[in-house]
Amino acid sequence: MGLRFLLPAAFLGALVFAQSASVEFNTLDRAVIEGRLGRAAGSNAEHKARLQELLGEVGCTGEHFREQKVSGSRLPNLVCTMPGQNHAVIIVGAHYDAVDLGKGAVDNWSGASLLPSLVESLGTVPRRHTFVFVGFSGEERGLAGSDSYVRELTREEKSRTRAMVNLDCLGLSPTKVWVNGSNRKLTAMLAGVAKAMKLPLEGANVDTDDSQSFARRKIPSISIHSLTQETLRILHSVRDNLDAIRGGDYYDTYRLVAAYLAYLDTALE
Repeated sequence: MGLRFLLPAAFLGALVFAQSASVEFNTLDRAVIEGRLGRAAGSNAEHKARLQELLGEVGCTGEHFREQKVSGSRLPNLVCTMPGQNHAVIIVGAHYDAVDLGKGAVDNWSGASLLPSLVESLGTVPRRHTFVFVGFSGEERGLAGSDSYVRELTREEKSRTRAMVNLDCLGLSPTKVWVNGSNRKLTAMLAGVAKAMKLPLEGANVDTDDSQSFARRKIPSISIHSLTQETLRILHSVRDNLDAIRGGDYYDTYRLVAAYLAYLDTALE
């Protein structure tokens, strides 16, 4: 992932948030979120094993979990399905692979390790939508994991997918959204939730990430990250480790995303 330019928050325009909507989710303690982040490993195979372990701890086992082979990667996508009351789907994704330099804590264990916490946060009440949480392999190899995932979707499955929310490179700064690369309606909804929760959100455009595999197939997608011109140089370097992540910003992003997903469940058809 690379940054192109930063947009002011005012660019987000009119905010959309239904104050009267019943938005229920469980907010986990910061120690839990940081504890899962702290399980960052050295190799991609270790990240795969640790993510699968974390997903298992929150109930992603048996019929709710599967591995999906990825063309161009030796490691699979990890797919956890939380069934809803209808067949409409919201996908939440984050790649777990990293380049050889650094530990890949920012890019992208910061996103991948949030997936089990979001499963846990949303699982406290029945959901209208079926939520599918995907740990993508092969993002650093040209979006191989997300491309494989979308290619295997049937036409019916694509038509039932209401949104794809991508998490990549979190905790370097307050929450950012890729405005130009994200669906306008989904971006407005995120801005509305941030305003209601009094959490910071700015627009910062990046060049590519797993959300684009879905956007190219006309699936509404949004990319949430934390990159700025100053922090971009951390990626793909020995500086990509846990020390680079700001705990307060990371926890705020978790809270915002958990609330956003719960809101999408009530607001999308």
